[in-house]
Amino acid sequence: MFSKFFSAHVSGIDAELVEIETDIASMGLPSFNMVGLADASVRESRDRVRSALKNININVFAKPITINLAPADFKKDGTHFDLPVAVGLAHSGGFIKSQSKDTLFAGELSLDGKLRGVNGILPIVICAKKAGFKKIVIPFENADEAAIVSDIDIYPLKSLDEVLHMMDAPSAYSPYKIDVNSLFAKNSSYIEDFTEVKGQKTARRCAEIAAAGMHNLLMIGTPGSGKTMIARRLPGIMPDMSLEEAIETTKIHSVAGFVRSAKDLKCTRPFFAPHHTSSNISLIGGTSKTVPGQVSLATNGVLFLDELLEFNRSVLETLRQPLEDGEVTIARASKTVTYPAKFMLAAAANPCPCGYLGDKTKQCTCSSSQISKYRSRLYGPLMDRIDLHVEVQSVDISDLSSLDDGESSEKIRLRVQKAHNTQMKRCGKFNSRLTEKELKNYCKLDSQCAKIIETAARKYSLSARAYSKILKTSRTIADLEGSAEIMPKHLLESLQYRMMSD
Repeated sequence: MFSKFFSAHVSGIDAELVEIETDIASMGLPSFNMVGLADASVRESRDRVRSALKNININVFAKPITINLAPADFKKDGTHFDLPVAVGLAHSGGFIKSQSKDTLFAGELSLDGKLRGVNGILPIVICAKKAGFKKIVIPFENADEAAIVSDIDIYPLKSLDEVLHMMDAPSAYSPYKIDVNSLFAKNSSYIEDFTEVKGQKTARRCAEIAAAGMHNLLMIGTPGSGKTMIARRLPGIMPDMSLEEAIETTKIHSVAGFVRSAKDLKCTRPFFAPHHTSSNISLIGGTSKTVPGQVSLATNGVLFLDELLEFNRSVLETLRQPLEDGEVTIARASKTVTYPAKFMLAAAANPCPCGYLGDKTKQCTCSSSQISKYRSRLYGPLMDRIDLHVEVQSVDISDLSSLDDGESSEKIRLRVQKAHNTQMKRCGKFNSRLTEKELKNYCKLDSQCAKIIETAARKYSLSARAYSKILKTSRTIADLEGSAEIMPKHLLESLQYRMMSD
């Protein structure tokens, strides 16, 4: 008997529909064949499905069985095909009557028939909704992740037996619901606050500009000056995550296997700080399974590279494409996937090998050749892609001993949110992501401003990219001050954050 059920294949952060066709022949020797370009994880499902069905007293394995995953023109992977295969066999064997053509199935089976959570459920649910399915049956472990998608009924169940019972008695089960707004409110708090940062007026100002326009930020300063403190507090002053941003970020984390409960849903700006010994693959993504790297996991948030100059140069060079394009493409022999990489880069470095060049209290012990060699690691192509460069001086003792708190993250965030709202109304995106065409429309300069930037471009030999970065940060500074036009003071402030390296 022939049956057809539906599931989906995850590729990158998206999914595409897969038909699970099952056929149990009436005559022939027992066999269990799976066709349709199934990889090892899918082919292994034969043993899991066989045991799961037998343990709920369903035996269909005395006859020839053929499973086809259609279309057969791309390779399928993932253990979530276990459930639709098992349901298809149960239907082909006559153990259930309903074929549930409006339902999509995804879930891994244990040998005793229990359902286990799987990676990538969120893209699968979104695929099911777009394809017009009314219901999706998934493991209970993935309930919260799936339920953030509206306009499709989510049925999170715990066992194969329960799934088969629901198919024949659907009225006995209700779809799972969560309040997305309350979930956002519950998961949207930040612990670290800018009140804890003493002094550092210029660095704090740069952090505010960076957060408002999603601009990349480099801080160079002595050890203990507060570079890491400032970077870790950036997510707390960035604009609120929109639902679209939250879903995009959660999809990436879902594919990576980091979403299992409501607390794992990404309602706050992510912050990732890879160690300076990290490899290309851990940062960019890869392996044979093409998993997303930290540049993708940090999408819509902050990627912080502490001790920037200690990173391997080849690792830093891999950042050039995602910084420019906002995405990263991972190519392997079996497949090629593209992940978003729309992060804000925050980087910190010491000014010299000993760390105390220019410090007011400690003397630098490095030779000029050591300093020159160390600074040469700040190579041009990467520096050109960083909008804001700021020197962070050691904190004055009077600031450290002061009982007065600095400005809170909430106060800064309100200004940032206002500037962000202005950007969204104007062009629907952060200023850092403006195209060259949009720059001409939204970053128009009067004659005085044009003369200022032309003089700076000639004097400091600014590249075309640096020129654009200065205009974008000027636009953000103007937005923070509520100015519709870029004024000379906005442009001059933006220029001063490029002079350290240009």
